[in-house]
Amino acid sequence: MNQRVAVRAIVRKQNKILYLRRSTGRRSIIGKFELPGGRLGYGEQPEDALRRYLQDDAGLSVKAADLNDVITYIDHDDRDVQYTVILYMVVLSGSDYNAKPGADHDMAIWRDNFEPLDNSMTDLSQLIIGIVNQQVVSPNSAVEAKDRLDAQKVVLFSDGGSRGNPGPSAAGYVIMDSRNQIIDQGGEYLGITTNNQAEYQAVRLGLERALKLGHRSVDARIDSMLVVNQMKGVYAIKNRELWPINDRIRELVGQFDKVTFTHIKREYNQLADGMVNKTLDMQASDSVA
Repeated sequence: MNQRVAVRAIVRKQNKILYLRRSTGRRSIIGKFELPGGRLGYGEQPEDALRRYLQDDAGLSVKAADLNDVITYIDHDDRDVQYTVILYMVVLSGSDYNAKPGADHDMAIWRDNFEPLDNSMTDLSQLIIGIVNQQVVSPNSAVEAKDRLDAQKVVLFSDGGSRGNPGPSAAGYVIMDSRNQIIDQGGEYLGITTNNQAEYQAVRLGLERALKLGHRSVDARIDSMLVVNQMKGVYAIKNRELWPINDRIRELVGQFDKVTFTHIKREYNQLADGMVNKTLDMQASDSVA
């Protein structure tokens, strides 16, 4: 599966959100409204792309852009493409909020705060608004859909460690529900490897377990800033040994409704760290025996 990175912007004017109506592109999106943004160019940084799209597509200048979420999305027209969509909350420069559609759009409208546009919105933008609203945007009962989504949403703490770097290594994970109750936990001995490889294997292990348990939405919390930014597509993965593990994680991510990656301080990851040390200690005891 091919992976691409895109940006989208939520631009607010008081209690309204900016949407642009497509006038070019695939038949499935022409005439539909979407949040401003698009794919990153080669070597382009996300915030630079965001500013470019808002200027070219709406004639607006960005004063500040705050990272809000990172969402994975499978293109319905081409299921071989998985997008990593970086979502920003945008504050515009000055007081001129008069959006002027560019070459790819023929209309700009401001709608009530996160009001869904249903079938008049592109699938991606509808998904984003639904996630921001913490509900599935659907013609069916939104309350029932939200209840089902909450029941399937979990927090995954993962950690990996190597005693030697490289040296004997292990991965550990803890899965918790919305009430901070432990649903499942475990560890895996990895043999001789590095800290980075162990960190990645821990993410892989936790996602595999969450998928097997039937959870559909995962907030993966990791104390490695490098791993988080690489999974978000902000940093490139230069270590070739990590490529197969990264590919496996992205394959897993594509099987969930939503996966987010959040960096946490090491002291908030003690449970997963404990599973790593427990696994390494058990392996050392078995070796002595």
